[in-house]
Amino acid sequence: MRAQLTTLAAASAATILLAACGSGEEGGGSAASGERAGEGTGDSCTIEAPVPIGAVLSLTGAAASYGESQQKGLELAAEELAEKEGVTYELTIEDDQTDPRQGITLFDEFVTSDVSLIIGPTLSNAAVQADPIAQEAGVPVLGISNTAAGVTEIGDYIHRNSLTESAVIPQTIAKATEEYGLEKVVVMYSNDDAFTESGFEAFSGALEDEGVEVAEEITFSKADTDFRALLTQAKESQPDALVVSALIEAAIPLVTQARELGIDVPIIGGNGFNNPRLMADAGDAAEGVVVGAAWNSSSDNPENQAFLEAFEAKYDAQPDQFAAQAYTGLKLVDEAVRSGCSADREAIKEALGGLENVPTVLGEFSIDENRDAVHPAVVQVVQDGKFTVLE
Repeated sequence: MRAQLTTLAAASAATILLAACGSGEEGGGSAASGERAGEGTGDSCTIEAPVPIGAVLSLTGAAASYGESQQKGLELAAEELAEKEGVTYELTIEDDQTDPRQGITLFDEFVTSDVSLIIGPTLSNAAVQADPIAQEAGVPVLGISNTAAGVTEIGDYIHRNSLTESAVIPQTIAKATEEYGLEKVVVMYSNDDAFTESGFEAFSGALEDEGVEVAEEITFSKADTDFRALLTQAKESQPDALVVSALIEAAIPLVTQARELGIDVPIIGGNGFNNPRLMADAGDAAEGVVVGAAWNSSSDNPENQAFLEAFEAKYDAQPDQFAAQAYTGLKLVDEAVRSGCSADREAIKEALGGLENVPTVLGEFSIDENRDAVHPAVVQVVQDGKFTVLE
């Protein structure tokens, strides 16, 4: 049986276009187990009923640039899975508008629509509020960009393939300290977002471990765009680097204004900086920015090389980390479904939690006992308008 794909991307909650089979049982994770259980295993698995998957992404609002990349990654993976025999996926992509309240609404709709699994949401702040709905209903979730601490602690149905800030940032700070001889830094972060606050905490711990003095901690709102006064304040401390935890909408003007004010020390960013818009919009000001990442396009594993070729052929553009993680996420879901040849919620939950040493675009991938991602991280620096590995 050849796989098929249904996608929907809308600016607000819409009718869920899924061929739902049977009815779910709240908290039991056993929706439509008869029709969603198949025969065989792996590539030989055959499931007669379509496998409905919901995805909640930020396609509009402040995090739209992340969500748009994720949508491209998911749709590319879905097209490739449509070429495999045995399993039909029906993927519905909805927009939470970078609003946790909308994310809650969409999770409610997906849970009652009897999906086998939910992918997303884009931001950790939304995940903290929406994931408990899926947990209570026994619906597995795969976060593809949620890096804040505590997300998987919501419950045993919550998984992620995105490395946490606590896994990436210590490597970033250690490498930057070695490369630039850091002794004193100023830390800046938005204190009204779960993701950026988690990044700040990871940076603080890593700097302490490396023996780097924090001369000052400066906070701002994720909606701020004028950082000149705060940067002038930071400059007075004469730091060896600025360490910043921010979303891309704040990162771009912050980096640009720092260079305009003559701050020429390295700027070290968290995962929010992992976006081609940093180079496109900040231009030369982005040169030298250091960012830890879960993925870099220079990786030479065969899965990544195939992904790069396919993505560029489809979109005539280079993928970013968010596209790579989304693409990998759907491929991991397929791995989990086929391993037990079941799209039953409980079966997918168990199979996701048991993923180990799976070859992926991100490298050899496993999920640990806390349902967090385990795979190699990379430290990048912007050179000539591109993220390159900091050697």
